Amino acid sequence: MDYIIKNATLVNEGTTTLASVVINGDRIKEIIPGRDTIHHVSTETIIDAEGLYLIPGIIDEHVHFREPGLTQKADIFTESRAAVAGGVTSFMDMPNTNPQTTTQDLLQQKFDLAAQKSAANYSFYLGATNDNIDEIVKTDPKKVCGIKLFMGSSTGNMLVNEDDALVRLFNESPCLIAAHCEDEQTIHENTVCCKDLESKGEVIADAGIHPFIRTTEACYKSTAKAVDMATKFGAKLHVMHISTKSELTLFRNDIPLKDKKITAETCPHYLTFCDKDYEKYSYAIKCNPAIKMASDREILRMALNDGHIDTIGTDHAPHLWHEKFTDNYFTAKSGFPSIQNSLDMMLNLYHQGIISLEQIVKLMCHNPAELYQIKGRGFIREGYYADLVLVDLNHEKVIKNNDMLYKCGWTPYDGMEVKSQVTHTFVNGKLVYHDGVVEDNIFGKPLEFDR
Repeated sequence: MDYIIKNATLVNEGTTTLASVVINGDRIKEIIPGRDTIHHVSTETIIDAEGLYLIPGIIDEHVHFREPGLTQKADIFTESRAAVAGGVTSFMDMPNTNPQTTTQDLLQQKFDLAAQKSAANYSFYLGATNDNIDEIVKTDPKKVCGIKLFMGSSTGNMLVNEDDALVRLFNESPCLIAAHCEDEQTIHENTVCCKDLESKGEVIADAGIHPFIRTTEACYKSTAKAVDMATKFGAKLHVMHISTKSELTLFRNDIPLKDKKITAETCPHYLTFCDKDYEKYSYAIKCNPAIKMASDREILRMALNDGHIDTIGTDHAPHLWHEKFTDNYFTAKSGFPSIQNSLDMMLNLYHQGIISLEQIVKLMCHNPAELYQIKGRGFIREGYYADLVLVDLNHEKVIKNNDMLYKCGWTPYDGMEVKSQVTHTFVNGKLVYHDGVVEDNIFGKPLEFDR
């Protein structure tokens, strides 16, 4: 079925204009400026988007869909449907599953699963270890989004901590390295100290202690090491989930993205929450790296507009409710689901005057496509894939756990008021989400990279 989306307000490539978009097959056939410019009668289905905003499909380059091996928490089927309900049309999934995605065979198995299950377009990272560089160099950069490097341990414990392995990785990786940067020794020392103080009754180890264990120092030290190695070897490095103002000093904002080899991502939760929120939300917002101080949040918000932050990813990382809400800080899992609400939270920042619609689209759609060199996606252009999202910017709602499509059934944003709503999501020209319903018989495609 072909579609005409008429009378939409397009937010694309730094401008906001009235236009109609003609979809033919899986591609954008034509973009027609102005209102009521479609007059011919045809077999296409016409969607009158008067009052709605049309943006490119969001590309989330940082998710944990938990399949294979951890499907009690989430799986590709459930989380990709939550994604399209939130306006995300493409995702890149992390390797800390069970088994860990550290070989080409295991990587291909994930692509095969997604072909049968995913409502959105997809790619998968190959995970780096201390001893799998020979597997990494086999990676096809035209098919695989990147190599995931854990320079600090997190869920799945895929820590790479041997200098020889790091040197080979930064010197030989055939594609972008996406890094989780936290210094393991610093975190270990802080953890030992906290346990000692707790045993003496001097500290209560609750959720609020998290940014004092996974500290700014731990983040900065590890990020600085990764940036130094990438600079030395000329590697393409994308540092994920930046959570501190100090780390931002390690990134350039004086050159365009196309000329950068070292780039930075942050996440909506670092822009929404701060240390003062642990008292209210407790372990629901425990994540790695930790949500830091209000001053970090404010500087990160400024960095959205000054070029230091290049992309917004979610770090969507579901856990079951009972895994999060324990009576023990040291056993409560880090991470939470967020992909269905990422655009909600960014649009809340728009309504607060913190970021423009054009900049949201740049960070969530254009820049991921440019950074990863994705073929035919991330922009509303004739000949590009018709990955499109319609949004009502004047639809107030309260986020509720019961409305989430996540397999784990909860969100840390439960009870928050937002002022926008995704109404339609197209993936490859097919209407996969509308009126609150996901079409289960529509499947995405593997992302291709122009490298």
